Amino acid sequence: MTGTHTTSTDSTVDRESLPVELVDEQGRPAGICPVSDAHTAPGRLHRAFSVLLFGPDGRVLLQQRAAVKTRFPLRWSNTCCGHPKPGQSLAEAAAVRLGEELRIGAELREVGVYRYRADDPATGRVEDEWDHVLIGEFTGVPGHPDPAEVAALRWADPDRLDSDIDSAPADFTPWLHGVLATARAGR
Repeated sequence: MTGTHTTSTDSTVDRESLPVELVDEQGRPAGICPVSDAHTAPGRLHRAFSVLLFGPDGRVLLQQRAAVKTRFPLRWSNTCCGHPKPGQSLAEAAAVRLGEELRIGAELREVGVYRYRADDPATGRVEDEWDHVLIGEFTGVPGHPDPAEVAALRWADPDRLDSDIDSAPADFTPWLHGVLATARAGR
């Protein structure tokens, strides 16, 4: 599916205060807390999603996270990611974030879950996520991503990306390798 541009964004929202769904070790709902609490050490396991968009040539669209991000700023990552509101469908939440961050749309499907935990030494924050991986297709490059979310975009060959992550892991988010593996297995 060719991506379509959208304009749904509200830069006045404090994303760190939004509710996130806590989950148990099997991914079952276990409560609610603000995003900031879930990412404060020692971290709390919560539901998240990661989107990877593939081009017609098989490359993946990566984003470099904005410098103002509270976790892993300026690192290259999957196309977009976020947290569904408690009770919100993953597809809806992911579509909203694609619109907010990259100002695009794409048809998405879930291909698996990647469970990970990562400490960010630069910010002292923690990722402890039950991460639903969604994939879609997109042609082109988004014209004007939200600069509060995205520093840069680029297309990458998945095979080359694996070796780039292995040779310079500090340039990438710690979940990218697992998200990429989950996405490729589900294609």
